[in-house]
Amino acid sequence: MISIRFVTTLLGVAFTGFLVARASWITGPVDRPALLWVAIVVFLLTAWTCIFWGTPTGLRTRSVNVTVARGGERLPMWLCLVALLVAMVLPPMIAAGVGSGDLTEQYSTWYIGGLGALMTILVIRRRPWAAWSGTAVLAGWSAFLLGPLGALGLGLVGSVVWVTGAQFFTYALDRAARDTERLGELQRTASAVQAAQGGQQRERRIQIQRALAVAGPVLARTIATGGRLSPEERTDARIAEGRLRDELRGPRLLDEDVREALDAARRRGALVTVLDEGGLDGVAEEHLHAIRAELAHALRQSRSERLYIRTSPDDRVAVTVVGRASSTLGLSDEDSVDLWREIEHPVR
Repeated sequence: MISIRFVTTLLGVAFTGFLVARASWITGPVDRPALLWVAIVVFLLTAWTCIFWGTPTGLRTRSVNVTVARGGERLPMWLCLVALLVAMVLPPMIAAGVGSGDLTEQYSTWYIGGLGALMTILVIRRRPWAAWSGTAVLAGWSAFLLGPLGALGLGLVGSVVWVTGAQFFTYALDRAARDTERLGELQRTASAVQAAQGGQQRERRIQIQRALAVAGPVLARTIATGGRLSPEERTDARIAEGRLRDELRGPRLLDEDVREALDAARRRGALVTVLDEGGLDGVAEEHLHAIRAELAHALRQSRSERLYIRTSPDDRVAVTVVGRASSTLGLSDEDSVDLWREIEHPVR
């Protein structure tokens, strides 16, 4: 896939190479040709350094990838100062090299387009203020050497247009990148919501299947007998009703051992209430396994007539098991509590 960074780099290299080739075609007399060649080399090294500085060699971080997608990393300040220094010394250097020659020839005025391209590169590399400062220096030197009208007619207008266009281009590109990033966040959020809804739907299907497995035989028997059930069948119906309530009110508390212990408590006549109020949210599965094992052990040892099993919001206590004796014993509410068990969170 061709990135924006690759395209802008290719355009920058091609255009600066064209300007250098144009500057190298010296068709008239000059006093110091070596000075002209030094100016060409200094410009080319500076421009290509600004173009290739910080080119990523791989996918390092997400922020780097977004920056590359927008066109490149921000240039360091010292490199911007070097570019500004080149903008200051290049026009007088070329004028000194041409000497008594014609200052309006293409080998004498190429610096207008060259420095305009260099300032455009600075804008693309996220240094607009340095670019506009260099453009002001270019305008001042070209007006001084060629005259205001001569500078405007020999390319100064085009250089200003390039820098202005690059400014609008980077602004639009940054905005598009921000919108794309925001869209990606929205898509990730939507995917997370969809996944959560899918998980909830699967959980509901599992609960429905369990409900059918528990209550299906009892309902079928009730329908078949017209509601005339034997004592054993009535007990099975009561246990089935309790199982359904457990599955709806406290599914995270349940496993096969806990379900068997709850059924055994109900078969001996105990009234059992299971309620999960969110106290186990975020608990790891291995810790849930330990909590459930301790809960099943507590239920097997219980002989209470009424059992209340609730999760706890406390950081230390995971589940509280309260057992009460039969109200027919004439005991007060406080005295009727014959079981109090706090199951703590496993050590994390």
